[in-house]
Amino acid sequence: MSNDDTKKPTGDAQPPPKGAPTDTPAAKIGPEPSNPPAGAKLDTPPAAASSVTAPPKAAAPPGPPPKPAPKNPGFVTCTIDGKEVVVKPGTNMIEAAKSVGSEIPYYCYHPRLSIAANCRICLIEASNAPKMVPACQSPLAEGIVVKTTTPKVKEQQRAVMEFLLLNHPVDCSICDQAGECKLQDYYMKYDYRPSRLEGGKALKNKRKVLGPRVVLDQERCIMCTRCVRVMNEVAKEPQLGVFGRGSHERIDVFPGNELDSDYSLNTVDVCPVGALLSRDFRFKARAWFLSATPSICTGCAKGCNTYADWMSQDTYRIRPRENEEINKSWMCDQGRLMYKSFNLGRVLQARIGRATVQAASEVVPVVTRKEAAQAAAKALKPLVGSGKLAVLASPVSSNEELLAGLTFAKATLGISTVYVGGRPAGKADHFLKTADKNPNRKGLEWIAKGLGLKVETFEALTTALDKGQVKALYAIGTEVPGDVESFAKAASKLDVFVVQEKNESPVTAQATVLLPASIHVEDEGSFTQMDGITQRFRKAYPPKGDVIPGWKWVAELTREVGGEAPAWTSARDVWRELSGKVTEFAEFNWDKASPPDREKPGINPLPTGADGRPPGYREFGSPRVRGI
Repeated sequence: MSNDDTKKPTGDAQPPPKGAPTDTPAAKIGPEPSNPPAGAKLDTPPAAASSVTAPPKAAAPPGPPPKPAPKNPGFVTCTIDGKEVVVKPGTNMIEAAKSVGSEIPYYCYHPRLSIAANCRICLIEASNAPKMVPACQSPLAEGIVVKTTTPKVKEQQRAVMEFLLLNHPVDCSICDQAGECKLQDYYMKYDYRPSRLEGGKALKNKRKVLGPRVVLDQERCIMCTRCVRVMNEVAKEPQLGVFGRGSHERIDVFPGNELDSDYSLNTVDVCPVGALLSRDFRFKARAWFLSATPSICTGCAKGCNTYADWMSQDTYRIRPRENEEINKSWMCDQGRLMYKSFNLGRVLQARIGRATVQAASEVVPVVTRKEAAQAAAKALKPLVGSGKLAVLASPVSSNEELLAGLTFAKATLGISTVYVGGRPAGKADHFLKTADKNPNRKGLEWIAKGLGLKVETFEALTTALDKGQVKALYAIGTEVPGDVESFAKAASKLDVFVVQEKNESPVTAQATVLLPASIHVEDEGSFTQMDGITQRFRKAYPPKGDVIPGWKWVAELTREVGGEAPAWTSARDVWRELSGKVTEFAEFNWDKASPPDREKPGINPLPTGADGRPPGYREFGSPRVRGI
């Protein structure tokens, strides 16, 4: 059979029977074309001349509607609870809702951590989704409508709260998180109904010691996994994990290990309930009795922003305060525990004469501030301009103390060289800790340079003491980078040793005149951290005992020596009068650099909020990042 016999005709034409001539009408398909004359041009190709036309193409199925053109190019514009919102692409619904005053509750979400979306209390209704979606995980799209207050959303929030509280122990009365607990806050706002649970709750370990600084109550944990993500993503030390399944799921350390990272207490900050607790702060104070004051960490040269939580005239804990340039929302454990030196071992009274071992029945004589200033001036005045008097300055002191003290040293005492003390160097790490453990070394260097003072090392001072070149010393802080006992022994040979200091030490015991100076939470001022960023700190509570700021001691000494007494009434006056001599301070505005949650000068006892922040800065306003 030929190939032509296998071809099937198209249309209604039937194939001719076998043996039939191919020129019969039945075998013809369409009219027989006429032969055009030679050389003539065809207007249409032969195929187009056929009377059989191709069937019309089927219409394409309808696709998704085209995306609406952005109302604000470069931004996403949508509607949340009837209010128009314009945000950057990629912004999630929780952050966008805050900008228009709508609150979407959350537990597992943290702005600086990866998204887990496992607590499910942030489910809301969106016009581009048939079901409710987690607001923490869902970026906004152009033109969508988001609703956060519908009955469906409210019922979901209530159901999640009931589920989270199903096995949660009712021990708020003894929980350190009481007053700062999101379970308490959200229960009162979104649930407020009695439990429907019949039978006992699932029991877990209530005092699981994870490490030297953190203890875990597994019954209180709601499995938000914030702590796991902090250790994995921030500290880069994955020491926590999720173990078990269902009602027996729990947070724990890996077998044979412990939570010993120097960033372990950040897990306590991010825990929204009372599951992770600081072993140092546990059972020390109720959150609602504490006041929070914005401050700066003095543990190293990084200058992390902090809150000092205090009551009466004692600091109870240090917490991180957000600063995008420096510490984000985090802080090392070493810096947190610096608060103990604020309360213990303080120099609280002025003293004349070196300390001696006294009998228990012997009463230590009380010396007034004026008497101490007069004794110091009397000892220093004969040495003005001589080469036997030296000045030791500590980079733990604030800019205001150093401006006043070094100006006094140069203008009144005739000093041209300043010896730099400070804490000894330590270990740095990959994140926040620096090897330099002094908060204001950069500020000290700038001030000495601006005042035209030559800077010498501490080793140069010890050499001068050994050679007998220095017979008198005026110290603005007694932190030393070398062996403390050795320096104290050398200082005992000095004829005059006038010391402004905050804490007792073997060095202060050798002071001929000891002047008690305030710590940074007892006065206002500033530090300049390692990168040259000058930052303000605020006064939390009045100084204890006879303590006054270092700049005020300088004013009294200047008056007693016979110089022109400055009319300073605050650290601000010191800055305004003396900072102009330091070129690097020219762009720093002391007033505008004030932390934003400070409303007026003086003592401002702000109670902490439920998430550890002062009221009014918990869910909106500055600072931006929430959740610590």
